[in-house]
Parts: sequence; structure tokens; C-alpha cells
Amino acid sequence: MEARPAVDDAALGREAMAVLEANWTGSGTVPAPGLYPHQWSWDSAFVVIGLARRRPDRARDELLSLLRGQWSTGMVPHIVFHTREAYFPGPSLWRSQEHAAAPPVLTSGLTAPPLHGLALWWLYRHTGDRDFVRKAYPALVAQHDYLASARDLGGAGLAAIVHPWESGMDDSPAWDQPLHNLPAIHYGYRGVELADRHPDSDHERYVWLAMRYRDAGYSAGYLRDEHPFAVEDPMFNGIWLASCQAMAELAPLARADPAPHLEQAGRIRRALLDRLWDGGFYARDLRAGQLIKVATVGGFGPLLDPELPAEQLRAAVELLESARFMGATGYPVPSCEIRAGQFDRTRYWRGPSWVNTNWLLRRAAAVHSLDHLAQQLTNGTLRLVRQAGFRECFDPFDGSGRGCRDFSWSAALTLDLLADTLCE
Repeated sequence: MEARPAVDDAALGREAMAVLEANWTGSGTVPAPGLYPHQWSWDSAFVVIGLARRRPDRARDELLSLLRGQWSTGMVPHIVFHTREAYFPGPSLWRSQEHAAAPPVLTSGLTAPPLHGLALWWLYRHTGDRDFVRKAYPALVAQHDYLASARDLGGAGLAAIVHPWESGMDDSPAWDQPLHNLPAIHYGYRGVELADRHPDSDHERYVWLAMRYRDAGYSAGYLRDEHPFAVEDPMFNGIWLASCQAMAELAPLARADPAPHLEQAGRIRRALLDRLWDGGFYARDLRAGQLIKVATVGGFGPLLDPELPAEQLRAAVELLESARFMGATGYPVPSCEIRAGQFDRTRYWRGPSWVNTNWLLRRAAAVHSLDHLAQQLTNGTLRLVRQAGFRECFDPFDGSGRGCRDFSWSAALTLDLLADTLCE
């Protein structure tokens, strides 16, 4: 395992802020230098949460910077391109500038988990800044309206992701079967029109799906009727439900009615139970019409709902604490159950532990007053960053760091965890 000197909480907090300062571009925070040189939506929401107590001014700037990329449809894109640094797939693949709904800043054409309502609530909770709530609230209402109108492809109240990148957990084994159901014909032949090209690897499938959606004009009708990848993800929808509830609490501050947010949260809750529950929460492949029966960290997303029924709460927590997940690893929480054939401790989202999902599960534990579980998640996550630094992800068995160094959400959420530790 990568050796790292022991640091106390104050030193760890200073290191975390130094990472975020270095990754600040002047208009937003990049996830990590080099590999991720632009602004990612999910990452920025975690940065807002992490900076809410330490640098609320920067947290406000972070959220507004991201929302400058919002489309007139309400869609908040998963990437906002603020720099000229090369990245693939970059602006030349998405061609957002060719679409009337897109903003002046270049963006991707996909969205990301809608954590931003919860992030705004988190910022208000720690600052009491009503003026900023009123400023950001309308954009997040539009984001939620977009999900309800354009992404309820199953018609039951859940938002469907139309690309693995929209999940935030890009390489999760939950997407294997929907990807493999795509035609396995070589994508790269020259002189062949896009409609006749098909991928023969997951990377090519990712690009092919993005290009199909782009060439359909980012049309909601195309997603409903033709797009071959459509999945109802329990983590995406658990986050959406939590943000709906956060928006309901913020609504009076913005002189708005909380009822629509609570009604949407209720629809999501019912649909999660009706459509994604089978002894655990699983993603549903809408095109195949079936659950994807591989247990991943995404299946714990519905725990963010404070009104989750006792039966599902008990079963989900038992699974989380069992030898399939936390019970057999030294560190929380493997991103795939360790007994699954797809588990791989070295590959993104197929085994490693991530600070952001650990934080979400800690939040879920707090929502349900599961204090012992919350403390386990806090202590285990802080132990990871103390030992290996602010890495992108970590080996769940020995705690060694994997992926990028100086990763922004790992640093930001460390600040949040430390702040709560000091308050205890």
C-alpha cells in the first residue's frame, strides 16, 4: 500500500483545502488536474457540500458556474467546458453550440445525478443565506421539471439514464447487460454512415450512444421511442428524491410552494418500491423490461429517503453491513458486491471504494438515525484519505489509493466529514 505520513485533523483539513485551491480554475473546480480538466456536474455538487462550512463564497461560485451551462430545457449537463485543455469526448463530439436549447458556454449533451438541490440545502443549512437560495432555486426547479418531463421514459415517475456516464458510476457492472444488448458490429469502418455503424467494445458503445443522441438533436422524443439504452438507476433516483425533499424545505425561502416537490418525491418513492425492489434495489433495463440483478453500491441510493418503509430499510442495511459489502472488507464501501463475478478491486466502479458514495451512505445513515453505521462510514472514509491521500478511489481491502491523485470530491467531502467530527 502507498505509504503516507500520519496527519492530524487540522493538517488534513489544510491539505484538503490546498487540493481544492489548486483545482480551482477561476470559474469552477476541476475534478483532478490533467485527466479531468473541465467542470463535472456531480463533482461540483460534492464540492459545494464540502465547501459549505469552510468557504461558502466559493461554494456559491461553484454552483453558479455550473448552472451557467444549464440548457433552456432545464437540463444541467454532466460536463461544462471552461478551459481549452484537450479532453475526449470534448466539445467537438457534443456540438452543443448547434442546438438552440444550449447555453453560450460549451457543454456535453448528457445530464448527471441531480444532487444540486441537496447541495443548495446543505449550503443554506450552514450559512442561512436566503438570498442565494432565491437566486439558485429557479434553475433547480427547471432541472427537476426536465427530469420529470423528458426522462420518465418508463412512465412511472422515475428518471431514466440514457448513457452510463449519466449515472456518475460509469463502469459499474450494472450497465454490462444493457451495453452488451447493443448490436456487436464494428463501429470504426470508414465510409459507413452512423446509422449503419455499431460498436464492438464498451468504450465504443459509450461514444456510439452519445453520437446517436447528438444526431437525433438531443430530442426527448427520440429517447422515448428509439434510444437503445434506457435504465432506471436506484442511485440516480434516490438522489433525485433527496433533492426533491431538500427543495421542498427551500421553497418557502424562495416564496414558492413546496407541494410539487413533495408530490414528486412521493412518486419517486412509490416507483422505487414498485419497479426496482426485489429483496434489494436493482437497476431496471427499460429496453429489456427486466431488473439487472447485480448488487452494486448504487442499490443503496434509496436509503437517502427518510420515509423508506421499515422492511426495505432493514433489508438494505443488512445487505450493506453483510459479508457481501462492508462486512468482508477493511474499508467502506466496495462499489460492487464482493461475491459477484463482476467484482474487480482494481477497476473503476467494479470494486473500489469511493469517498462520494461513502458520504452519501453516511448521509443516509444519519437520515435514519443509524448512528453506529454513520460513525463506521465516517471513520473508515477518513482512514482511507489519511493513509493514501485524496485519491479518486481506494482498494476496499487494503486501503491503497487508485486512480487520480488530488481528487476534488475526495478533498471536499473530507472537509465535511472533519467538520462533523469536530462538532461531535
